[in-house]
Amino acid sequence: MHPGGPPRLAGVQHAGPKTLASIEPLLERLRAVDGLVEKRPGVFYRRSKACLHFHEEGSDVYADVRLDPGDDFVRCRVTTRSEQRGLVRDLLDAGTT
Repeated sequence: MHPGGPPRLAGVQHAGPKTLASIEPLLERLRAVDGLVEKRPGVFYRRSKACLHFHEEGSDVYADVRLDPGDDFVRCRVTTRSEQRGLVRDLLDAGTT
């Protein structure tokens, strides 16, 4: 995991429909990962525990991801395709499938 976002700061809001539409290719890849369930647009669970959701700040998109059910969320930037690929890779490497 490559944390790269602001910690929980005021002004960072949950990603809205326009932002989620901008990361649709990432969302499609995440929907295909075994064990991840999208309960609401852009909010993923593993088993019964939230493990991934998105935030926006200006033109940047961040993911709050929990790679292990016992861990806290870690925020990482997922604005670029490279950052998005890294998120998917980290989820797969962590065994969240």
